[in-house]
Amino acid sequence: MAEGIKDKVAIIGMGCTKFGERWNDGADDLIIEAFMEAIQDAGIEKKDIQAAWFGSCFDEVNVGKSATPLSMALKLPFIPVTRVENFCATGSEALRGAVYGVASGAYDIALALGVEKLKDTGYGGLPEFSQVLGSKNRMIYPTITAPGAFAMMATRYFSKYGLSAQEGKEILAMISAKSHANGAKNPKAHLRKEVSVEQILKAPMIAWPLGLFDCCGVSDGAAAAIVCRADRAKDFRPDPVRVKSMQIALSSGEELLTSAWDGTYVKTGRECAARAFKEAGVSKPREEIGMMEVHDCFSITELVTYEDLGISEPGKAGNDIRDGFYNLNGKIPCQPDGGLKCFGHPIGASGLRMMYEMYKQLQGKAGERQIQNPKLGLTHNMGGFPAMNLVSINIVGL
Repeated sequence: MAEGIKDKVAIIGMGCTKFGERWNDGADDLIIEAFMEAIQDAGIEKKDIQAAWFGSCFDEVNVGKSATPLSMALKLPFIPVTRVENFCATGSEALRGAVYGVASGAYDIALALGVEKLKDTGYGGLPEFSQVLGSKNRMIYPTITAPGAFAMMATRYFSKYGLSAQEGKEILAMISAKSHANGAKNPKAHLRKEVSVEQILKAPMIAWPLGLFDCCGVSDGAAAAIVCRADRAKDFRPDPVRVKSMQIALSSGEELLTSAWDGTYVKTGRECAARAFKEAGVSKPREEIGMMEVHDCFSITELVTYEDLGISEPGKAGNDIRDGFYNLNGKIPCQPDGGLKCFGHPIGASGLRMMYEMYKQLQGKAGERQIQNPKLGLTHNMGGFPAMNLVSINIVGL
């Protein structure tokens, strides 16, 4: 009988580059930068790594779809390396591969590393989806954009829960202001400037009601994790972080085929959360989860994620936002590192970057933004659109 991976694997080392406009660095440079921090943090040598998983999405990093860029950049000793890609959850997918490889008993120590050079693509946002999904996408969805799709989620949410335009936009602005305040404290973040709610409300509109500061930016970056069998973790460090749960869910198409889905939540998020909490043994997430990094590609995405995770009641997340529940000094700090809002979203790296923050927080090494007495940390990584997406949720603790 399947029994999951709870407490079978621990993270013993992590690394994360500074995210930003890394014009003078290639993907190899970012890979090495993240890897060197991770291996030094773990206190191991490269020869100790028995397998690796490499996450990248766009061809600016990869020639073809192989894992050779990782193996060659790090001069890995002829070990198995697997290249993975799963839209915006690519970094989380690399970590899942490494964790499952160790949990299966196939390896004692494994590496997960994700990297992306989005600034090199020449696009202001993510490269056009006709390149990602194939030429047929241009015919099937000729006018779809990510800001447009999530803007419709926001307007539907406002309508369903009786929020005026002004009230709804202010709630979204408070989410972004909170993240920018956190990111200003993080030396690895791309954008390190606090922004007021008033400034956010006055910013240029991208797709109503989402303005400039409601949308995450584009950046370059890499992040890495080294995992090992949990029963060996303290051989390497006194404070390993144990993996409690790793779950992923993908849309089946059901959302678009019936009228049951009303556009105000992410169905895969709710399904994935239920499985993740069950695997981790969490029955009351509002009381048991101590901090989160969620996929704030847009401020509305973060808001509905609070509800998809069962932490805020449906339609009530705005009350928690006003009360500071998700602030750095609140009950469950969300985006303590600044989130996608301040880091941007180099796809291959984002999921691992989220875990890097949870890892450092649990060890008490987050510096100015350190959360007091952190307990279980959760990462939520989403790819796609409100009705067609995948969601990866990971839970870790000491």
